[in-house]
Amino acid sequence: MCAQANISRLASRALIAVGGADWRTFLQGLLTQDVETLAPGEIRFGALLTPQGRLLFDLFLVGVPDGCRIDCAAARREALLQRLSMYRLRAKVSLAPDDSPVLAAWGPPPAGEGWIPDPRAAGLGWRGYGLAAEADVSEIDYDRHRLALGVPGPADWGEDKAYPLEADFDLLGGVDFQKGCFIGQETTSRMKRRGTIKSRMLPIAFDGPPPPPGAEILAGDLRAGEVLSGADGRAMALVRLDRIEAGPLSVDGRACAVDRPAWFAR
Repeated sequence: MCAQANISRLASRALIAVGGADWRTFLQGLLTQDVETLAPGEIRFGALLTPQGRLLFDLFLVGVPDGCRIDCAAARREALLQRLSMYRLRAKVSLAPDDSPVLAAWGPPPAGEGWIPDPRAAGLGWRGYGLAAEADVSEIDYDRHRLALGVPGPADWGEDKAYPLEADFDLLGGVDFQKGCFIGQETTSRMKRRGTIKSRMLPIAFDGPPPPPGAEILAGDLRAGEVLSGADGRAMALVRLDRIEAGPLSVDGRACAVDRPAWFAR
């Protein structure tokens, strides 16, 4: 018997339908990702930042024949709609909630059409929108899979707290530095150009249950970072790149180690 893909319905994600004559130019000036060349059936990872360059909304852009769909955090969809409407002014753009289900699949390729490879990192799998596929694993299982690959998620960057480069958006294809202006571009481009990214989100490995969010990571006696979210044996952390080699690492009184994923390039 052939192995089947793991399929999870992501209840934490929701969609916004974007259309109208000006939808491309409207989004192009706002988001970290290039929208002008987005084709139907293509997916791109990106964000809407604050003017100061901090992460406000993470999102995926999904090309459709009449515009695009924005895959965003379900709990913050209304806030994103309000923010986009604030920027719309006289642009000919339509914005509306779309309640089609958001699915993720990983492992063997899923059966059926409509699945789109996740653009962030190899191994994450595929995303599906409005498909009739039946979920056979939970969203918790998907989050464990994502964490195993060392990819941070919304629980790690929060709201208006982290910079996108600290959250590895540049390494995961979430920032297009060639596209031109977007909100928060000045800070983001300056950090990239000057190499001032002192901290990055990286997974840490340890024995036992996860330390609480905010738990301090030590390199010897030096503070080297803090825990963001996690599961048994593994957590995502924001770590100081200049300190994680300074001595044996510990967290919550236990030894730990940074586990750089294959996609990570310092």
